[in-house]
Amino acid sequence: MSQQPDEAIVQAWARLVRAGQMTMSRIEGELKQAGLPPLAWYDVLLELSREKQGMLRPVELERRLLLAQYNASRLIDRMARAGLVTRQACPEDGRGQFVPITREGKDMQRRMWRAYGPAIA
Repeated sequence: MSQQPDEAIVQAWARLVRAGQMTMSRIEGELKQAGLPPLAWYDVLLELSREKQGMLRPVELERRLLLAQYNASRLIDRMARAGLVTRQACPEDGRGQFVPITREGKDMQRRMWRAYGPAIA
């Protein structure tokens, strides 16, 4: 691409990015004020709860949430310590794992939605 984008397009893009950042910051603040975990936790819980079996492999979570492997691993570890997910060995792959959502994770997802839903509305 040899041409620079039109100035109106650049301004619209910058406004869109700022609006997204402001919205995410507001949502994070709402969750924090309610004593709830960060938004990334909700995203993991949502993806897991959408699955029929209630679990995914970590690599699938990485892809769906656009997380680097080391970030996903740390996030899953924190959520496992909080009892919201577990790590389960994959029978077909000795080194692989599944990350199932727990009952506590489902409850937390519902609690988080009560703060998150109105914030995006």
